[in-house]
Amino acid sequence: MKKFLVAGLLVWLPLAITIAVLSWLLGAVDGLFAFLLRVSEAVLPVSAAATIERLRHVPGLSVVVLVAVLVLTGAFATNIFGQWWVRQWDRLMHQIPIVKSIYSSVKQVSDTLFSSKGNAFREAVLVQYPRSGAWTIAFVTGRPGGEVATKLPADLLSVYVPTTPNPTSGFFLMLPRAEVIELAMSVDQALKYVISMGVVVPPPPAAPKPLPARN
Repeated sequence: MKKFLVAGLLVWLPLAITIAVLSWLLGAVDGLFAFLLRVSEAVLPVSAAATIERLRHVPGLSVVVLVAVLVLTGAFATNIFGQWWVRQWDRLMHQIPIVKSIYSSVKQVSDTLFSSKGNAFREAVLVQYPRSGAWTIAFVTGRPGGEVATKLPADLLSVYVPTTPNPTSGFFLMLPRAEVIELAMSVDQALKYVISMGVVVPPPPAAPKPLPARN
């Protein structure tokens, strides 16, 4: 009985957690969409109230609107005219007390993580932590900079060591490059390995294909 119960739990638990997370995300998006509709009701003429009320009951419309807004915003921000407006917006946000501290910090982190030109979280490595001889998976986030770089040896890497099973918390370390072992596994595979506490083992890297023989 216990064996069957555990087997059934392993089948349904991932699905239940996935549905719960998706439901929470959809609820958050629906709440934001409902707020925008209420603002529209206060701004638009009374004649538009019936149309807004119909939109309120269209299933999945909030997700479609969110995706459309993100795509249009991205298309606007990637052209020269849009980049100028983004710079003006950033300049305005950096002049508002309190807001500038939060906004600048979040923007720096998001630019580092999601920029295609950055190196953050694009490489999984092995490091010795929390003591020599104990190994764990970490992610390269760049190289030390600023005042820190002037106080330390030149050949160092900045790495993030995630905790298990919650990788959103962890430790920031600056280690000599010689003490960091590169891994062939992808970042997604490394995250699954960490979250599963070593249960979900990534497959070994494929062997390089032999060169064709010369005639």
